[in-house]
Amino acid sequence: MENKIDFLIKEAAFPIWVSVSEAANLGGVQNKTIRRALKEAKELKFKIVKNRYHIELGSLILFLHRNTKLKNKLKEYGLGQYVSEWKA
Repeated sequence: MENKIDFLIKEAAFPIWVSVSEAANLGGVQNKTIRRALKEAKELKFKIVKNRYHIELGSLILFLHRNTKLKNKLKEYGLGQYVSEWKA
């Protein structure tokens, strides 16, 4: 059975790319959590430009929603504290 979020994944015409530290701040997690996710998570889209990771924002948010602990941190300390309701 496919994940409920998988059907929402669409390619954006102009995706937003964020650095590791920006991704950590938006997610309400530490930099090391994002770096660990880059090594392990296959659904996280990223590119390397001049020895720096750039992570696609949409894939970051979907990644954070797939883990309950990360989802709660996103809602409490990250971008989610400014969002009244996620449309998923």
